[in-house]
Amino acid sequence: MRRGILAIAGLACALTLVPATTSAADTDLRTRLTGSLRSPALSLGRTGAIALDARTGAVLYAHNASLPVAPASNEKVPVSWAALQRLGPGFRFRTEVLGAGARVAATWKGDLFLKGYGDPTLHAQDVARLAAAVRRAGITRVTGWIRGDESVYDGRRDAPGWKPSFVGIETPPLSALVVERARGWGREKTPPLVAARLFRQALVARGVQVAGPAGLGAAPESVELLAVDHSAALRSIVRAMNTDSDNFTAEMVLKQLGTLDGGNGSTAAGARAVMTALTAAGIPTAGVRIVDGSGLSSLDRLTARALADVIRAGIWDERIGPAFLASFAVAGRTGTLETRMPNLTGVVRGKTGTTNIACSLAGLIRGDIVFAVLQNGSPVAFWPARVAQDRFVTTLAKGARTGAASTPP
Repeated sequence: MRRGILAIAGLACALTLVPATTSAADTDLRTRLTGSLRSPALSLGRTGAIALDARTGAVLYAHNASLPVAPASNEKVPVSWAALQRLGPGFRFRTEVLGAGARVAATWKGDLFLKGYGDPTLHAQDVARLAAAVRRAGITRVTGWIRGDESVYDGRRDAPGWKPSFVGIETPPLSALVVERARGWGREKTPPLVAARLFRQALVARGVQVAGPAGLGAAPESVELLAVDHSAALRSIVRAMNTDSDNFTAEMVLKQLGTLDGGNGSTAAGARAVMTALTAAGIPTAGVRIVDGSGLSSLDRLTARALADVIRAGIWDERIGPAFLASFAVAGRTGTLETRMPNLTGVVRGKTGTTNIACSLAGLIRGDIVFAVLQNGSPVAFWPARVAQDRFVTTLAKGARTGAASTPP
């Protein structure tokens, strides 16, 4: 496991940090780091930044590190960390076909339910395989309806603090049952109804006669499990979610966390689960507000210190460390960092974030330094902010000197 984290990171043992004792070099580095954040288009007063020794947690640099600011998509970092911790890297979402009624020979007398459990990656091919499984079980006729069941999550399509335009632009509508990211949905065609119709079509295409139409409904307690589909493991889902900053997946993961208290999965319940995990890990939560999973909400608040501490907690956790570390984009190579910091290609892993009020970057430099930069504005000048962030990371990387390794185990 210890070598696994290092291999996934792809980060050579190349840096240690300047000693904790104050020196002229330390002072000069801190001055240059502050200077790197300066821009006529940005407010230092609304900027939080920190750099930590990844091994010891020693603070190498801090500017407004405890200032609560909107994090944009760096909200996904504590959400993914909590999900890997609470659900486990091997967790898989499922989608079930349930029969309410009774089977008589090749006929199902009653309704079939396509019940979603929040899989953000559910595709038409998965639905087709579920239909094929029903046919292989010997069912050739259904007397009732085909119903889409989204009851595992609440019915809210958005999250607090979102603009109305976000649903359909920044993310598909939220639901426990969404196929193909709700392609074809509308006011009269909710995601579970679209899914139910697709499932009915798949059954008919495989020779199953269905008497009733597609509709909605929650499956009763007394049902028979006829087929089940499982998603890829959470480690893979989180990797895609963070590398490409997928808002929809982040929201579904947060709602899944919300089911852990025994109720319907809701954004609020998921947010409480993340806050509980932060507190249990000893991460400072003063001023922190987890309101959604993606960072689209204008109500989200993180501090640079909390964000950096989450990263440290994640990379040193032997159970989730490889999956957590692999979810960060690689500078100059992958995801949202593919075209950024080409001078540090393969050296920096990070998570970006941009909304109209926030621009952020957090991650690791060669596994030795954890950093976080969160910048806010009304609106934020995101292009100068990204330039400042890249300048900060470059200055930080060049300010370290070679020596013994301090990469995660």
